Amino acid sequence: MSQDLKQYDQAFMGHPKPLKGLFFTELWERFSYYGIRPLLILYMAAMIADGGLGLDRPSASAIVGLFAGSMYLMTVLGGWVADRWLGQEKAVWYGSLIIACGHISIALTALFSHFFFYFGLVLIVIGSGLFKTCISVIVGTLYKAQDTRRDAGFSIFYMGINLGSVLAPLVTGLLVKDYGWHWGFGIGGIGMLISLIIFRVMTVPQLKKFNALQGAETTWDKAVHYDKNAPKVVALFLVLVAVVVTLTSLGYLHINPVIIVKYLTVSICIAIIAYFAYLLLFANLNTTEKKKIIICFVLLMTAALFWSAFEQKPTSFNLFAQDFTNRQFLGFEIPAVWFQSVNPILIVIFAPIAAWLWMKLGKSNRDPSYISKFIIALVLAACGFGLMVLASHSVIQNHGNTVSPLWLIGAMLFLTLGELCLSPVGLSAMTKLAPNVLRGQIMGLWFTASALGNLMAGLIGGHVSADEINQLPTLFMRCVIALLIGAVILWLLRTPIRKLLDQTASTKPTPIQNSQVET
Repeated sequence: MSQDLKQYDQAFMGHPKPLKGLFFTELWERFSYYGIRPLLILYMAAMIADGGLGLDRPSASAIVGLFAGSMYLMTVLGGWVADRWLGQEKAVWYGSLIIACGHISIALTALFSHFFFYFGLVLIVIGSGLFKTCISVIVGTLYKAQDTRRDAGFSIFYMGINLGSVLAPLVTGLLVKDYGWHWGFGIGGIGMLISLIIFRVMTVPQLKKFNALQGAETTWDKAVHYDKNAPKVVALFLVLVAVVVTLTSLGYLHINPVIIVKYLTVSICIAIIAYFAYLLLFANLNTTEKKKIIICFVLLMTAALFWSAFEQKPTSFNLFAQDFTNRQFLGFEIPAVWFQSVNPILIVIFAPIAAWLWMKLGKSNRDPSYISKFIIALVLAACGFGLMVLASHSVIQNHGNTVSPLWLIGAMLFLTLGELCLSPVGLSAMTKLAPNVLRGQIMGLWFTASALGNLMAGLIGGHVSADEINQLPTLFMRCVIALLIGAVILWLLRTPIRKLLDQTASTKPTPIQNSQVET
């Protein structure tokens, strides 16, 4: 290794210099996303006189769920477009442009019709589908297969995600409070434009120089398997989207978001079941592989249940923070969306502790199994919603007056601890259990579980309001019951699943190259 290459290879915290550009590109993209996400339901449910859209809360919550769920589903198409046509670099670039246009469109709602709000959401979904998986793939190309820095590099990269997640609600919350909704939406667009500039001015030149110093052919700037029909597929998809948007804006097509989310949720469930049935019946898998696939299915549906609770943060928890939480502190009213920063702050605090704990337990052969960690995650989430049940009773006893913010923070603490037990563990389980030839598809289904969870959360989260105050304990108790039922089912299945996991313990999976995933 030449001296120049060695310096470049360790220029950013002991990692390749391009990681720096990718870190800040991702930070600002996540800033833009987490800046607007908590604003959506508050803006849509706000009265028109207060600058909002005046939607009923169930519809507003369903739209939030549809927005987030569609974003995860779009990553499947975005990854396909990158592999078959654009390549990773162009996919990130065009995705960034489309996301920025989406933010600008939403901000223009202040001057023009509400059409620009919904059109902006559609653009952000499409752009995120291109951006979300591809930038993670580019990070993977910085490291050779056996480079021991890979996991640490992705940890640094994910720190950018967390920083963006922490900062965004704090900034947008202040802007909305002092200057109005559209300043909050507009700052997200500015964040995305910063991400664009960093990617073009810093990241791409660094990637090119790094490849040149290595004397290696670039793989991130071209399609892996070019398909001449890919542009036609993309054009057809965009035409269909344009037709639906146009007909809806002109009033010829009336969309009920709650009904759409219900049908989409059922359709995804049917599709997942059908896909796993196909794998079991027609994929020529041996007996052991079929058993592994069954476990993947159980874990995936468990993850969907967990995410349906966890992703109520921007909906039901957000509304509870606005309507029923005492946000006064030394004469200052804390913006409701600031509570959305609690989760990423807790992740930054507890993720290293969780990693240390699992390693320590593993060295003494006391590390809980995958299934045990999933059970713990569901129980922790149930505890979080149990706190919300108690908080709701407190609201009712206080005749609708606000309660301590510690209820909400405590609930988010339990959800965060559950996330740390389930999310990274689930990714590891999928890579270990999935047959080599199906690993990419199974990882894609992990994103589908997130989409399903967001959709279900959207259906649940819109029923927090003063008009339904007496139903609050029942709403949150249903979540507690569902989570505990899921935990009990997993507990009953723990023995056969643990036996199968023990059978696979001696078989190391083939490492996934350049396909790390982002949350």
